[in-house]
Amino acid sequence: MVKKRSKNEAKRQQILDAAINLFMEQGYAATSMDLIAKNADVSKQTVYSHFGNKDDLFSASIEQKCESLHILDLSMHDLSDPQTILLQLAQRLIDVIASKQACAVHKICAFESNAYPQVSDIFYQAGPLRVTNEITQLMEKLHQQKVLYIENPRHAALQFLNMIKGELWVQIEFNTKERVSPTEVDEYLLDSVAFFIRGYANKVASSE
Repeated sequence: MVKKRSKNEAKRQQILDAAINLFMEQGYAATSMDLIAKNADVSKQTVYSHFGNKDDLFSASIEQKCESLHILDLSMHDLSDPQTILLQLAQRLIDVIASKQACAVHKICAFESNAYPQVSDIFYQAGPLRVTNEITQLMEKLHQQKVLYIENPRHAALQFLNMIKGELWVQIEFNTKERVSPTEVDEYLLDSVAFFIRGYANKVASSE
């Protein structure tokens, strides 16, 4: 049985949907709470009753977008096949990095970081830091289950994230016309995941 949303939850989602679209299209500075209320078809008072200020709403928008992309929607119980788990994760991360939404937020943070330094901090806390923390948990599980030997899960998470970005991220960041092909990306991810697993191979298992 599908659980129905309460009117309160539906209103909150309306506001979030409108806010996400406006932040992506117009940036942080040009998006007012009045405009969000208008596009969400609710009163300004309703917006403030759900989100105390624009910073809170921006943070919630980033979190909502991360959740909707299901980056870490992976089973944490059976991790006996790290190749499949990590390759799936790598592919999702690349999909997020290359998405229009991620590119738009990156431009917002870069363009408005001087006038609104809190924007970059909010994005970092709600997006990259959250993803890093969740991948760290995955690395801890891989170590606990003796699938891989990872003494410092956070370092491993950061290594994995930065390795996966590869050449594609540099091209996106500088908005180059030339882009690596989907086939090249797939081959790079396969090689990177294999390289990562070799580097953190379980020492006990590998010595047997």
